[in-house]
Amino acid sequence: MHLILAFVSIVAVWYRGDYLNWKQFYSTMQYIAIGNLTYNFLCASHWLWQLSPDIKWFNHSLLEMSYTFITFPLTSLMFLSRYPENQGKWRILRHYAFWIGLYVVVEIILIFKGNIIYKYGWGLGWSAFFDCIMFPFLRLHYKKPLLTLMISLPMTIFWVWLFDIPVHVPIPDR
Repeated sequence: MHLILAFVSIVAVWYRGDYLNWKQFYSTMQYIAIGNLTYNFLCASHWLWQLSPDIKWFNHSLLEMSYTFITFPLTSLMFLSRYPENQGKWRILRHYAFWIGLYVVVEIILIFKGNIIYKYGWGLGWSAFFDCIMFPFLRLHYKKPLLTLMISLPMTIFWVWLFDIPVHVPIPDR
């Protein structure tokens, strides 16, 4: 399922022509990739969720790399490329609802297929809540990257505190 998501993201970006906008949204594509890398670094050996592979040799780390460098940047590219600029609040709200809903539905499918395992208090509700924050942050990063980075730091500290991530413990000892 994970590799299918990466493949579908590639095909969708190509089919919709969104790849033509990659330079415009490149820094935000990097922002989401760096965000996922930060999660994987801070939560190493203490993941709030763990991805189970469809293919035995394609382990959690390789799956996270496919999300970090393919799925997340390409879905952020699609989200930003079709953002309904100056088309009214309802169109914008529907745009957010579509993307948040899509991420939640995909995660529900991953749960039922056994492709994602939650740990340490994380769950679907937290993922949905995070998606409600993440998509506005993608837009905010595109418009005001420095402000987004300044807000992201205390939010990261908050998430680490909330889920008691043992950043003070060396990774091999977690």
